[in-house]
Amino acid sequence: MKINAIDRVVRRTAVLTATAGLLTAGLLTGPASADTPAGGPAGTQAACAYYNGNALTVYGQRGDRVSQAQCLLANRRYLPWGDVTGYFGPKTRAAVKKFQSRHHLPADGKVGKKTWYALYHA
Repeated sequence: MKINAIDRVVRRTAVLTATAGLLTAGLLTGPASADTPAGGPAGTQAACAYYNGNALTVYGQRGDRVSQAQCLLANRRYLPWGDVTGYFGPKTRAAVKKFQSRHHLPADGKVGKKTWYALYHA
């Protein structure tokens, strides 16, 4: 394994361990409640610990960046939790466009720097 790959595994393991600790301690209980309106104030939210960055993420991609975007969208009720799959398909693109429209961003269905910022700070 290359050093970068080992570093990634170590960091991901640390994040997952910390998240498990929060769950065990009862400090993090899961997704926002079903009665939270889309784009409205969020209740308790699931930890989205797949990716921490802002690289362009688009239709057809797979991986941690996609899972992170999907998790953030699910926390805000734009995407059902069952659709957090790590694959950027038509449901994810539709959710991204809806989120972008409601946050006054160009609704291009691509998760770029401005959309990442809005997902993390909305």
